[in-house]
Amino acid sequence: MKTVHEVSELTGVTIRALQYYDRIGLLRPTARTEAGYRLYGDADLARLQQIMLFRELEFPLKEIREIMERPDFDRREALEQQIGLLTLKKDRLEKLIRLARTIQEEGDGTMDFSAFDTSKLDACAKEAKARWGDTDAYKEYEKRTAGQNREDRQNAADGLTAVLSVFGQLKDKPASAPEAQAQVEALQQYITAHFYTCTDEILAGLGRLYAADGAFTENIDRAGGEGTAAFAAEAIAYYCGK
Repeated sequence: MKTVHEVSELTGVTIRALQYYDRIGLLRPTARTEAGYRLYGDADLARLQQIMLFRELEFPLKEIREIMERPDFDRREALEQQIGLLTLKKDRLEKLIRLARTIQEEGDGTMDFSAFDTSKLDACAKEAKARWGDTDAYKEYEKRTAGQNREDRQNAADGLTAVLSVFGQLKDKPASAPEAQAQVEALQQYITAHFYTCTDEILAGLGRLYAADGAFTENIDRAGGEGTAAFAAEAIAYYCGK
């Protein structure tokens, strides 16, 4: 565990910024000392890395929090999008450097403004934001949770983890077993009750995420035991394919 001072020194994020992230629910420390001082674990630092990547791409803090709190947020998918956007940003900076050197060498007669064009970067950033923020399901989720505080959202997330962990108790049965199918139905109902209307199409997509060997897989297996995520995905696929 690291103190707020140690995290600030390690990451370059100011103590004031870390305190603000805590206040707005963007980055809550895992624990606190008896005196109330913040303590950050590895999961907190991983979340901070993700926040810093979004900030590097000039995403507003409000959007970052909304993106990372989505029930279907996939860290690996987000990283792929960030890598793409950062690569475009790097290419643009290299073009600007080449232009500056050309002007330095050839004088002010170089009237090339193409290096300032941000249309491709803007389009890709818009597409990335649309992936996380413009679906009907997310708009419904945002509306439902508008008056909730961080604790309310965490309780809903913990409840979802508890529902998913039950698949770990059933994984010795076939995915088509009545108990497994009943648990898929319970999962769908829980998501609908606490997040957004979970159609069979959305549920099928979530099942694919659970089996994608990313953060979802790790968290579900941590809650229900190794293989829980894969079994849940198989049970969901059967349920949605009936």
